[in-house]
Formats: sequence, C-alpha cells, structure tokens
Amino acid sequence: MDVRIGIQNIAREVVVDSDQSQEAVSEIVSKAFADGGLLTLSDAKGRQVVVPVATIGYVEIGNVTPRPVGFAQ
Repeated sequence: MDVRIGIQNIAREVVVDSDQSQEAVSEIVSKAFADGGLLTLSDAKGRQVVVPVATIGYVEIGNVTPRPVGFAQ
C-alpha cells in the first residue's frame, strides 16, 4: 500500500510503502487525527515513520500501480 503524506510548508511529501491494507492504514490515520497527537506508520521494511498530526496537510492512501512501459497505452 502506497501512503503519501503532505507536510505543511514542505515541498516534498513523505512516502511510505506499507504492507497493511487500505482499511487498516485509514483507521490508523483517522485515530491519529482524532487523538491529535502523532501519526505512526510502519513501512514494508519494518521502519517507522512518525509525523505530528498538526503539521499534516493531507494523507493519500492508494495502491501502487505499475507504470506502463513504451508508447502503447
């Protein structure tokens, strides 16, 4: 699962490749916003990403889709 987190006043977004389902990640994000503390996500390699909820501009949760190769669509 590809999770992109936009941080306020920062040009680059934080990207996390998670093994969790879209529903599980969505629940973690919703709980973090309700608590008003920290958003903590684990990536596929076991590392943790911790972001203060107050600095988050957006969270995009979606599947990783392979990019097409060549000119055919």
